[in-house]
Amino acid sequence: MSIRTILNETMEAALNKQGNAELWSAYLYLSMSYDMKQKGFEGMGNWFAVQAKEEFAHATRIFEYIEERNGTVKLFPIEEVRQEWLSPKEAFEDTLIHEKLVTEMIHNLMDKAIELKDYATQGFLQWFVNEQVEEEDAPRKYLAALEKAGDDAAALYMLDKGLGKRKED
Repeated sequence: MSIRTILNETMEAALNKQGNAELWSAYLYLSMSYDMKQKGFEGMGNWFAVQAKEEFAHATRIFEYIEERNGTVKLFPIEEVRQEWLSPKEAFEDTLIHEKLVTEMIHNLMDKAIELKDYATQGFLQWFVNEQVEEEDAPRKYLAALEKAGDDAAALYMLDKGLGKRKED
């Protein structure tokens, strides 16, 4: 009987891929942040900057878990991200689409952990499963607000001002 005390190679590779995807997400949100600021939406720029830091923290959390399980962290080159959006609405639409993709990726990781009977990784991934509920909910709400605001400058100003209050968790 063998005792499994280290991270399965397949799970390690999948977690490394996810950690690197989280870094790409951080780049994406950082790009959105600067684009929104350049368009005069300082509050939205702040929201996306905080989001970028959160994604970096997600990557770090994954890499630290790999290390705790006696695995090897592998950092890959980060592919270029989009640099410009036509409007805040388009940026939040892309955010929601992206977060739905990340949710699918997390669910696939959980499926792999279940398949491998890797109970420790299942427990670890549950935090990400729960986190993705919030990650999809926030852009969905902001999209609804942006749709209501339409071209109303005062409404956009108020929304932007509100998003400027977001702080790091």
